[in-house]
Amino acid sequence: MATSQAPTRQAITLKGSTNLVTEFFKYAANTILFQRGVYPSDDFHMVKKYGQTVLVTQDLALENYLDRILKQLNKWLLTGSVTQLVLAIISKDTRLPLERWVFDVNLVEQPADSAEPTLAKPESEIQAEIRYILKQIVSTVTFLPIIDTPTVFNILAYTHDSADVPADEWVDTDPLAIEASKSQQVKLRSFSTDVHRIEAMVAYRYEG
Repeated sequence: MATSQAPTRQAITLKGSTNLVTEFFKYAANTILFQRGVYPSDDFHMVKKYGQTVLVTQDLALENYLDRILKQLNKWLLTGSVTQLVLAIISKDTRLPLERWVFDVNLVEQPADSAEPTLAKPESEIQAEIRYILKQIVSTVTFLPIIDTPTVFNILAYTHDSADVPADEWVDTDPLAIEASKSQQVKLRSFSTDVHRIEAMVAYRYEG
């Protein structure tokens, strides 16, 4: 008697996961910069992604800067060299850090002694998790302090000592931490692929 076997989903590859994570950071950074008013709203245009509308910069200099960051991030993800990415929003006048958007990068451990193959995670589920994080970033305007001063931003990458770091583009810098006595933190949602897990949080300056 002929038997039919249920189709199995192919586990996402390291390269596929890396591309998904890199793309997420692109849209997360754009969403933060728009929502927190770091760049004028006129600098952004709407695109469809993850089944929803997201805003992406039209500022050529910013676009080129983010592209350079993302290309390097992609390389670090492929080699497992990056552990954390931070987008820090800083007061242009006082240089005080106002917000730190922190994304921890973890590798998903595969069970070594499991007799059953691990079921691959559907990409639709991954995209749904990303969609929830982006919506959460948008909703943070309801509790984050209003920023009424001009701001700039910086992106920090935390890597292993063995990471290949281009000296002409990345330098050791101030962590732009907010003093513990003036910092509030809110944990955001996470998302994971078969290879990576991204944990997100925002820390913000609170003088109250």
